[in-house]
Formats: sequence, structure tokens, C-alpha cells
Amino acid sequence: MPSYRAIAEYYDAEYQAREMLAQDVPFFLQQLPRRRQSVLELAVGTARVAIPIAQAGHRVVGIDYDASMIQIAKRKRDSVGIDERDLGLVRQDALKLNLRQQFDWICIFFNTFLNFTTLTQQDRLLQNVRKHLKPAGRFWVDIFNPDPVRLSRPTTAVDPVLFYVPHLDRAVSRTADITPDATGQVQHITFHYRWFDRVGREKRARRKFDMTFLFPRELQLLLERNGLVIESIFGNYDGSKLTNDSPRIIACCKRARMRG
Repeated sequence: MPSYRAIAEYYDAEYQAREMLAQDVPFFLQQLPRRRQSVLELAVGTARVAIPIAQAGHRVVGIDYDASMIQIAKRKRDSVGIDERDLGLVRQDALKLNLRQQFDWICIFFNTFLNFTTLTQQDRLLQNVRKHLKPAGRFWVDIFNPDPVRLSRPTTAVDPVLFYVPHLDRAVSRTADITPDATGQVQHITFHYRWFDRVGREKRARRKFDMTFLFPRELQLLLERNGLVIESIFGNYDGSKLTNDSPRIIACCKRARMRG
């Protein structure tokens, strides 16, 4: 199954207008103790999340398998004057994670966990989380709450976005085609990008990837089979209770006690 690989130079501008991305980090920071915490962010991307966590006084390590994302993240980190000791950025695959240290918190934001579409990948990722989590540590996972109606039929040209990339002096439009596969419990997603170059020629690009979806009970069972239990669960960034109509599933988890 194709994995998500963004156009790195577009990423920040592409998602800048998403309201939820102005809410997720402040809500996460409210859950952290005031004393300095060690935080590992999986799939750090361009450090959208990692930078404000480090600015709040915590020690952050961010990992991502995409070299272009890590390069942009380092550029952004350096531009705001954060020391590498406070925000370390490492190119590494979360499925092969071996940092030889444990953390107070491990987090994965913005549906990224759903890019791991098979049980084998999900188990491997969560086993790595448990291995890198301190005995009293917490794991934070944030995914969308599935809408069965929307997932029951294909959709085309949805979620239109128009964004401007300053350093490229480029306005780009993006739409998405989504084809659900109920048997495999995945969505086949294609992003279509369109822009015009400086002499007015139309340009296009396309990105294809798969994303799974998980219902709350599935997430609970998946965590438990990998030695993690949900301590608290929310339906949105206002701390509201998870209901059928909630837009998000936000779980704060801890290590389960081993039997025997």
C-alpha cells in the first residue's frame, strides 16, 4: 500500500488554514506537567508541533522518515533560535525506531497514525512506542472519528484548498479523490495539485496514498494488545467527551501492567 509522502515545500502553506491545527498543540500542552518533560514526536514533519512544545520549555526529539521534511524542520527550528539540545530532529523510520532512550511523553498528531494501514505496521509502531516510553510515561494519539456515511461511498474533488507558497511565489489549488475499500478498511486517496508557472503555463502534480480508519473500540483493543491502555479519551480539543458525533478520537495512554 502506498504511504503518505507530502510535497514537503507545500506542507506548511497547504494546511495553514486548518482550524484544528490551531487547537491541537495548545490542548496537548494543557495535559503536560509544568515541569520540563521529555517528548518524542513521531512523524515530526516540518516541526509544526515540535517547535511550540520546545518553546514551552520541554525537551523534544522529533523523528521522520522523509529527509525533505527534516531539512525544513531544521531550517524552521534554527530560524526561531531553538537549540538542537532542546529540539533534536532525526531522520528515522518509526517502524524501525531505536533511539536508546525513553521519554515522558510520546505523541503522534493529525491522523498520522492512520497512515500505518496494516495490523503488522500498527503493532510494530505501538511496540516501539512502549519500548521508548518511561514506566510512568504517556502516549498521545490523535485521529479522526470515522463517519460511516462518508466512508461508504467514493468522493471526487473534495476538500478543496487554495494556498500560497511564499518562497516559491506560487498559488496552488488542491482537491482530493477518495475511494473507500471496506474489505481492507482503507481509503485510497489521491491529492491533485494545480498551479501556473511564471509564464502562465499550467502545471499539475499528484500524490497517491492509503489511509486506514479506526473506531474507538478498535483503537482500544489495538493499544491493549501492545501493552498500552487508554487513561483518558476526548472527542475534540475542548476536552469534550467522546460521542458518536465527535470529530476526533484523542487518547492519552499509559503502559499496562505486565501480568505474571
